[in-house]
Amino acid sequence: MTVQTAIPCTFMRGGTSRGPYFLAADLPASREEIARVLLAVMGSPDARQIDGLGGATTLTSKVCIVSPAAAGEKQQVDYLFAQVSVDQAFVDFGPTCGNMLSGIGPFAIEKGLVPAQDGETSVMIRAVNTGALIEAVVQTPGGVVTYDGDTAIAGVPGTAAPVVLNFADAVGGATGRLMPTGNPQDTIEGVAVTCLDVAMPVVIARAADLGKTARETAKELDADRDFMARIEAIRRAAGAAMGMGDVAGKVMPKFAMVAEPAGGQGVAARYFTPLACHEAMAVTGGICIATAAMLPGTVAHPVARIGPNERETVVIEHPTGRMEAVISTRRTGNEAVEVLGGGTLRTARKIMAGEVFIPARVWGGRATA
Repeated sequence: MTVQTAIPCTFMRGGTSRGPYFLAADLPASREEIARVLLAVMGSPDARQIDGLGGATTLTSKVCIVSPAAAGEKQQVDYLFAQVSVDQAFVDFGPTCGNMLSGIGPFAIEKGLVPAQDGETSVMIRAVNTGALIEAVVQTPGGVVTYDGDTAIAGVPGTAAPVVLNFADAVGGATGRLMPTGNPQDTIEGVAVTCLDVAMPVVIARAADLGKTARETAKELDADRDFMARIEAIRRAAGAAMGMGDVAGKVMPKFAMVAEPAGGQGVAARYFTPLACHEAMAVTGGICIATAAMLPGTVAHPVARIGPNERETVVIEHPTGRMEAVISTRRTGNEAVEVLGGGTLRTARKIMAGEVFIPARVWGGRATA
């Protein structure tokens, strides 16, 4: 009698996150069934995720589901992201993850969904969760994905091959508007914030207005329970103001705080996931923060140190180093600025390929002919 179900998967590091990557054809069809399967795969709910693949943190309890795009679409593959709660029986399909996104191109090529070119291969990806269209440029010398290279990113030891991510239509993916409240600044719970939706909806405040410096470690911020409760109250109120309804228990919008950079360039930032400080910086969140730094009238613009060009590389200082985001804008007169897009550089690595096993009582697997 079969007591476990085997599901093909590839376990990968994408940017500063990691988790299993699946082909959609190997999973159930409905989101409800997928959620049950993923909870079993990751070993949730359990603080240690001891009975699954999860790493007991939000950064290591992530899942990617990939499928070929329908004929005639701009993208080549569709990417559904799932944030699996560590200690609750909950899977959030609302947000996307830019770090895990960096593994989608290599995975799609190796699974035969996209033909590899000699040198570099461009993979057009649609983030199903937000509708964003992203180009991933993957290193494929000789028509084969390579993970070895000399690119280093903060938060990951060693070096690997670069993966360039270009967000083509990042503006308003979750809310339909660049500034969902209609304002570059709002006062929420007594704090000046900017609510921005570029690659990821983020509520941004100045660290000084929260009694912080944006130089703190992630552990220091997580340990300050009063501070964490305060920013969660701001985030929930901002979510309602952004037209996102009751965001309690949801991971969007995210929250971030900014300050003048220690290195004299870009902006210092701390990003929250949202109930814990990110140990590095999320790709999508970093693009949103960098965009805020470029836009006059936001809370980030006065503290940022960036050039006057319409296309700028914005350095974002985070707890374990720095990230660079390339933001493209266009001035439209009367000091108005149109956001054209953003991109960044990440790395990815395949760690394991095989099958993950879950109890058959959770799901018996797809029927075979």
